[in-house]
Amino acid sequence: MRKKALVIGVNSYRHFPPLRGCVNDAEAVAAVLARNGDGTKNFDVRLLTSKCDVVSKLVLREAIRDLFRGHCDVALLYFAGHGHVDSVDGYIFASDSANELDGISLADIVNPANDSSATSRVVVLDSCHAGRAGDSRSGSRCAELKDGMTILTASTAEQPAAEISGGGVFTTLFVDALQGGAANLMGEITPGGVYAHIDRSLGTWEQRPVFKTNVKSFVPLRHVPPPIAAADLRRLTEFFPSPGAHFALDPTFEPERSSADVGLPPPNLS
Repeated sequence: MRKKALVIGVNSYRHFPPLRGCVNDAEAVAAVLARNGDGTKNFDVRLLTSKCDVVSKLVLREAIRDLFRGHCDVALLYFAGHGHVDSVDGYIFASDSANELDGISLADIVNPANDSSATSRVVVLDSCHAGRAGDSRSGSRCAELKDGMTILTASTAEQPAAEISGGGVFTTLFVDALQGGAANLMGEITPGGVYAHIDRSLGTWEQRPVFKTNVKSFVPLRHVPPPIAAADLRRLTEFFPSPGAHFALDPTFEPERSSADVGLPPPNLS
């Protein structure tokens, strides 16, 4: 499966207050996406951060366009940095953004993703007010997502996205989900599972993640060793050969008694 990811973290800004955790967050996301839990190659990751240089609007816009060009199975965009929303659209900011309207509009992210020939497109935004992504530009609040599109944001259109202890609250949970916290019984970590993990971890009064999708089935973002071996799961049909089958227990399943078990009632042999 061909999967590519563009991971962006911007701490340094010329005209906005600096951020502290975005570069760390991007590096953590890039590292976890690059390999599966068993060490096999997963995403082909391009990491773009302000750690050593500024991330300009020109570089940022062209990198996003390049991500969604051409065909692949999964194209994933992750951004951590400043964001803003107005009555028309939302924006993410590059290092050289001069004011609140001088950024990359969320429409300029969602539209190339919508039009991409990649089978699955996933947009993950850890920025303030990013929940506007995918909404109709007419202001109707309905999502405009084509088949195969998924958007996951740190907060709603009305909320900021918090940083704590040098990292984004949302991204800390996002990485934890990818490391295995959101894995199903087969060890697959899907966008839906990631959202559920983050949703359960944040309280009702905290920032709320936003999840928008238009897919027939989820493509796993990562694989980890399953909590139950596949061979053991397949044996379930030995004990439950048909739907609704009952597995009868008998006294042979009772543990062996020892002198330490004095006072325990005898097994029920009826």
